[in-house]
Amino acid sequence: MTSSTDQILSRILDELTELKVKNSHLEAKVDALQNAATLPSPSSHARRQSATGFTALGAHSFSPSQPADFSFGTSPPPQPLGPPAHPLGGLPQTNGPSPAETPELATKKLPVNGAASPSLPASTSSTAGYYSSRVILTTYPGQVGIKPLPLNWAAPDPKQRGPVVASRHPNSIRVRNAIGAYGGSYSVYRSLAIAMGQLNPNHRPDYTNTEPPFDIPPNPSWFDPSKIVAMDPWGHLAPQVYRSEFEGGIDIRPTASLTKAHIKMPELDKAQQAGVFPIDGKIVVKSIRLPGVPEDVDPGCEVSVSKAAVDPVWYLPGVAERLGVTEGALRRAIFEDTGGSYPELLTRHDLKVFLPPISGLTVYIFGRPEDLRDPTKEVTVRIHDECNGSDVFGSDICTCRPYLLFGIEECIKTAQRGGAGAVIYFRKEGRALGEVTKYLVYNARKRGTDSASNYFKRTENIAGVKDMRFQALMPDVLHWLGATSITNWISMSNMKHDAAVNSGIKIKNRYELPEELIPADSRVEIDAKIQAGYFSATKQLTEEDLKHTVGRAWEDIDH
Repeated sequence: MTSSTDQILSRILDELTELKVKNSHLEAKVDALQNAATLPSPSSHARRQSATGFTALGAHSFSPSQPADFSFGTSPPPQPLGPPAHPLGGLPQTNGPSPAETPELATKKLPVNGAASPSLPASTSSTAGYYSSRVILTTYPGQVGIKPLPLNWAAPDPKQRGPVVASRHPNSIRVRNAIGAYGGSYSVYRSLAIAMGQLNPNHRPDYTNTEPPFDIPPNPSWFDPSKIVAMDPWGHLAPQVYRSEFEGGIDIRPTASLTKAHIKMPELDKAQQAGVFPIDGKIVVKSIRLPGVPEDVDPGCEVSVSKAAVDPVWYLPGVAERLGVTEGALRRAIFEDTGGSYPELLTRHDLKVFLPPISGLTVYIFGRPEDLRDPTKEVTVRIHDECNGSDVFGSDICTCRPYLLFGIEECIKTAQRGGAGAVIYFRKEGRALGEVTKYLVYNARKRGTDSASNYFKRTENIAGVKDMRFQALMPDVLHWLGATSITNWISMSNMKHDAAVNSGIKIKNRYELPEELIPADSRVEIDAKIQAGYFSATKQLTEEDLKHTVGRAWEDIDH
């Protein structure tokens, strides 16, 4: 019996060895092709590590005899986050030929005249000293050298929870426990800075004096896996609570930050002057008179706020459950429709956290932040989705800026009454369809009859869907802030209201936008939304009514 087993095992070993040899030959041929030096096949690293005894991750090591040159660019000198990564020994060896070696960009001297060499493009690569010649396109669970740091999403203690590590820094790529990149959509701009030699990708941040100026402490929602799945509740405290890991060489970055500021808007000046709210010297303060402003001109007011910026961090099982899909379907859809940008969504089922390449949100708090989590206090909240055209430039085709200002005013008044207010500004331009699609919809509306009855149809005809904001993920920030009861909900959206209530937050009063604040051309939008289910205590509309609500034509300039 033993002899038979030994024979079977011997045959299996021989076949595996033969496969490795064949793969080595194949990799050598692929690498011999033009540009193969910098673009190996997706799984070449995983195969090479077993065929040659070199782990793929060891490619991040720099040659001791020819250290990489980090001197160019304007970034501060590199401060490595620990010792360089080294190839792991003890890996299986074979007698087959090694794959073709690739010139190391870290030590390759580029032609002085910039002319193309046989193995390198004409460009003088600014990243030559930063990256190895081997590209790690993906990793796999159980791969030699891969051991992600534990990440227990809803653990009650930050050390038990563990840090979110998405970095591909040489000292972090082996232990990274999250897919994606820090910074959301801005990660691409970071890549440009690195490509141009302006930023060292291994730059070590100095977090001195960056601590939050006010507290958003843990609350029970942080430890309920059903409450927070779209952001890291510890993200604003990462440099402090994970300091030992950071000092140990792991590239840990905050995914949220807090600060204090003053906001000044001309409409708030007018509201204060009209007596909507007074100057109290604490929440609302008198603006400093600027040079050149006449003495008889009121300089207006400013409003003190506490602010929080939050980047999205998705716990994929929780996001999938919130959206009513399987985790597998969610991973596949993100992979496919980001152009295959994140293969680890498919190859690393063990990694449950994803940092998506999208923008996050900003919280503006009026009054004391701690009062938001006090159920005995009056709390006013406005959830606002970005609309650049209206919020910033005052376009009158929608009610976004008027509603934003109405929400701010109500938050100010609540804070002056001893409560707290919060305006939460999500980066979801054009109902998360984007501004390009939004303007195409505007064109379709204005070239036809811009009636409320066709409002949503115009969008669906172009985008295929009327809304992609997915408000089911919206309440997470409210739970992060500790809000359990909201006195005044400054929103007409049934989707936002229902998402908050379904997540366990109590809402007492709902407020619609006052009629006097609705621009004439935005009547199309607001009536269509009311008929579709938006809250209104004053209007009930039918499909027939919508046909009579018509917006301004492009040619109507004599109004």
